Amino acid sequence: MTRPPAKTVFGPIPSRRLGRSLGVDPIPHKTCNWNCVYCQLGRTTNVATERSEFIPAETILDDLRTTLEALGPEAIDWISFVGSGEPTLHSRLGYMIRQAATFTTTPVAVITNGSLLHLPEVRDDLMSADAVLPSLDAGSDALYRTINRAPHGVPFERIVDGLRAFAAGYKGRLWVEVMLVAGMNDTEDALNDLATVLRYIGPDEVHVTLPTRPPAEEWVTPSEQEGLMRATAILGESARLVHPSEGSMDLGGYDDAAEAVLGVIARHPMRQEELARALEGWDRQDLADALEALASSGRAAVVNRHGHQFWTASESRYMDTPRRKGG
Repeated sequence: MTRPPAKTVFGPIPSRRLGRSLGVDPIPHKTCNWNCVYCQLGRTTNVATERSEFIPAETILDDLRTTLEALGPEAIDWISFVGSGEPTLHSRLGYMIRQAATFTTTPVAVITNGSLLHLPEVRDDLMSADAVLPSLDAGSDALYRTINRAPHGVPFERIVDGLRAFAAGYKGRLWVEVMLVAGMNDTEDALNDLATVLRYIGPDEVHVTLPTRPPAEEWVTPSEQEGLMRATAILGESARLVHPSEGSMDLGGYDDAAEAVLGVIARHPMRQEELARALEGWDRQDLADALEALASSGRAAVVNRHGHQFWTASESRYMDTPRRKGG
């Protein structure tokens, strides 16, 4: 069945934690209250600190419903509210999570930076989710400001207290994500500080991840094996390393290769060989023509990171600048 166009739904994307995950993107491109040095979508271009209904909730739910009908009940394992911005900035996120449960039994996850969990209304919104995956990359205020670069920064202590308050009342799976950046949060001192904060919060699991896709800042590199071993040792028994999934992303069901590609790279930059695998049913020349058309029209661009070329949305801003002291 040909999938109808859905501007707010993408994938499914293979995930080691969530299996085949259908992404739901409720926020315009790079609308966020942080500006993380490792973000795979580049620097934040639309700083937002207030919650709003950026995209009508019913539009998003219609996209989700029609996509699920086209894919079929066995095609996905999770629905994930994630994408090109911070999802908890959407003021009707809780409504959308609850409404999704009226037309699908597929569990719902929310991938968030966790910065708004100090707000009771945000904690209430996420209580209906089956899993919540907030970020916590630092155990101190100074390192938090260096890595996450909140433009109008909520104090670090407030973020930690919000995570603890949510953990105390949440009945689903709380998996805290730590993005490990070489030379920043993989040192013994940084990891000991982080371990102290994680014990205070009490998540079900701690997932150590690496910036393997194009980071916003060119100097950001993944922690090496020594740093990974140090992290899993210091962060405790609940910590585990989560490698990127090597499965194939589903870009099938579209009538147009260019639209299929653009729908994903706007949220999930990919190497050309990954796109070729995802569009294995398409002729290779069709894919090459689609990428050329996207580039020439200014809708897509290539960014070089870690010795690889990634296709990404042209509005993403990546900076090839030297690392500055303090971030």
